[in-house]
Amino acid sequence: MEHPVSRTLALLELLQNRPGLTGAELAARLEVDVRTVRRYAARLVELGIPVQADRGRYGGYRLMPGFRLPPLMLTGDEAASVVLGLLAGRRSGLSVGEQAGESALAKIQRVLPPHLRDRIAAVEQTLGLTAAPATGPSPAAGPLFTLADAARRRRRVRLDYRDREGAPSEREFDPYGLVFHSGRWYTTGLDHRSGEQRTFRLDRIRAAEPCETGFEPPAGVDPVQRVLESLAAVPWTHEVEVLLSTTLAEARHRIPPTAGTVTGTGDGRVLFRARAERLDGMAVMLAGLGWPFTVRRPAALQDELRALAARLAAWSADAGPAVGEPTAGEPTAGD
Repeated sequence: MEHPVSRTLALLELLQNRPGLTGAELAARLEVDVRTVRRYAARLVELGIPVQADRGRYGGYRLMPGFRLPPLMLTGDEAASVVLGLLAGRRSGLSVGEQAGESALAKIQRVLPPHLRDRIAAVEQTLGLTAAPATGPSPAAGPLFTLADAARRRRRVRLDYRDREGAPSEREFDPYGLVFHSGRWYTTGLDHRSGEQRTFRLDRIRAAEPCETGFEPPAGVDPVQRVLESLAAVPWTHEVEVLLSTTLAEARHRIPPTAGTVTGTGDGRVLFRARAERLDGMAVMLAGLGWPFTVRRPAALQDELRALAARLAAWSADAGPAVGEPTAGEPTAGD
């Protein structure tokens, strides 16, 4: 089945080449019904393409007089890179607005050469990504650009913010930078309302207004590290401390900063500290590292580890014959 975006672009092509076609004529050419033509036309309007629908017996669809799509001055590889980047951004959450990525993708695909458009459409329809799609809301473009400019120019901003409960607040904020992490946008900096460094989610910022007041960030400030530390400090149910029999370099390589912190102990081992909502998941992570370890706390983590070991032993004992291994009484090749 042809993708709806392709049908929408085909409608735009018809409107450019044959203005005034009626809904029935367009439906026949696109092999859809008249109601679907109206939906495609509405989609073009949402994308910023002015479509007029003239009523009456001789009415039809046409683009507003004087409207022309600008040429796309990109090579084939450049256009493909842009489109694939939009596809990846839509999946990962690295985008702004609810429909901006979709509209940009449709506009770029519209002005691609036919052979390149077909190739990219094939990628879009067959591409599979292993990462889970982002589920959180995307931030609005306005606050994101305002904060980025303020961080670069070192200018204070005034935020209209909503916390996780939806409670509104206004605050003056010195943004040190923007960070995209695990499908969400964050900004970190000095919050003058609390007098402390704070981290805010951009999708909860309703508006951001630049101020003339300047600021100087602390020496050596690292927005990425600050955001990771802020997220790690969110209260969880369990405080975890485990001694790992490995090197600090290997621990830093294998354990992401979002999972917890690792520090050397001076005796050739590494202390892993983390907060966890569920200890069964922590047990699986520790077992998967493949290193000997000693649990300092909590004691309940040792119970989860023993339960995990028992489950693994039971599963392996109950497993059927390996693939290709004959069961009792089953003839083997050559019998």
